[in-house]
Amino acid sequence: MSYKEERSKRTAWMMNDRLGLFIHWGLYAIPAIGEWKQSYERIDTKDYKKYFYEFNPVDYDPVQWAKTAARAGMKYAVLTAKHHEGFCLFDSAFTDFKSTNTQCKRDLVREYVNAFRAEGLKIGLYYSLFDWHHDDYPHYGDLYHPMRDNEAYKNHTYDFSKYLAYMHNQIRELLTNYGKIDLFWFDNSYGNMVGEVWKATELVTMMRALQPDIILNNRLEVNASSRGSIDTEKPSAFSGDFVAPEQIVPPQGICDDSGAPLPWEANCTMNNNWGYVTGTANYKSAKTLIRKLVECVSKGGNLLINVGPDARGNIPAKSIEVMNRMAQWMTKYSDSIYGCTRSSFAKPEWGYYTQKDNTVYAHIFEQCIGPIPLQIPTDRIKSIHNMYDFSEVPIVRPWTTQLFPDYTFVNFGNPPQATFELTDEIDTVLKIELET
Repeated sequence: MSYKEERSKRTAWMMNDRLGLFIHWGLYAIPAIGEWKQSYERIDTKDYKKYFYEFNPVDYDPVQWAKTAARAGMKYAVLTAKHHEGFCLFDSAFTDFKSTNTQCKRDLVREYVNAFRAEGLKIGLYYSLFDWHHDDYPHYGDLYHPMRDNEAYKNHTYDFSKYLAYMHNQIRELLTNYGKIDLFWFDNSYGNMVGEVWKATELVTMMRALQPDIILNNRLEVNASSRGSIDTEKPSAFSGDFVAPEQIVPPQGICDDSGAPLPWEANCTMNNNWGYVTGTANYKSAKTLIRKLVECVSKGGNLLINVGPDARGNIPAKSIEVMNRMAQWMTKYSDSIYGCTRSSFAKPEWGYYTQKDNTVYAHIFEQCIGPIPLQIPTDRIKSIHNMYDFSEVPIVRPWTTQLFPDYTFVNFGNPPQATFELTDEIDTVLKIELET
């Protein structure tokens, strides 16, 4: 089996499920101004450790997190087992900087894995390649380290091989001690810190030996702004299984050098921040996120939507509100998402098509003047129904459409050239069955 065939087999479930939950959580929930606080404010490990002593998420209930995610139609989740600050949400034998040594004395990763697995969601873990807590990670002159421009660290000596051993050992723990892990999300190669600097071939070989079906993103090799060798005929051993664009939906989807679609997943914040932030009201609406999900699927990709729980372990109420509204839409229309991909028909001006075999779903975002034009030949259409109530949608041929014989027009209106009434203000979905 070729590498592309193996990649396609590994990612089949992910490309079917389409929607996931990203969870950024760590000590940075306490200062509540974002997960990059330590870097931006040049805080050394000694001063930053006060948050370690304060951390005690007494409200953490991963069972409720999992139920909320499942209700919203999310099929998998990714939790930050270790973010850039180096704090581990799991009980690692290789550090004292971990949740089991805080006031809560809990292995938060284990509880997450158990709860989400019980709810039927696939399990993903995030691991930061760089680490601002570890003594042997480069300090002075690094692109991101809090001490990158502190002259006191200019002659600081470190043994990067010790950090690599630490990193590899922790990843081995995560893939050994928590059962089946479906997805592993690396973050982030940068500058000269790419590929074999991480002993990437050795690392991936170990990971695939422990978890043969695990899916990896492409960030051992590149950052969010690049695809890396995954799109070439000879991808590296650490090129990953999918591309991970950040805070953007690719304009045309993502394809390899031959033009064949690649697996990809856009990841985005719900409110412009990954970690918990107080006082922010700039949340994306459920309408926006659903429409972006539809856009991703129509281009052959997935959407991973982030929440940042607070220091007590609560997903913010506004995030819950948005996810519950998404749940209402997904209850009716999830068939137009799961298992679907880009359509063989061109994108319409009023929204998007998604397609599953001989079923095309028309996602109508805006009213048209008169009947809705479909770029699908009438003789290809077997039936059309509105997924809102499964009522039949008639094909119409009013005199106003005679200039456009290559289109099929549909409407409920009377007369038939009337404006089509949208039945869901977020996304009115028509199910179009094609003749075989």
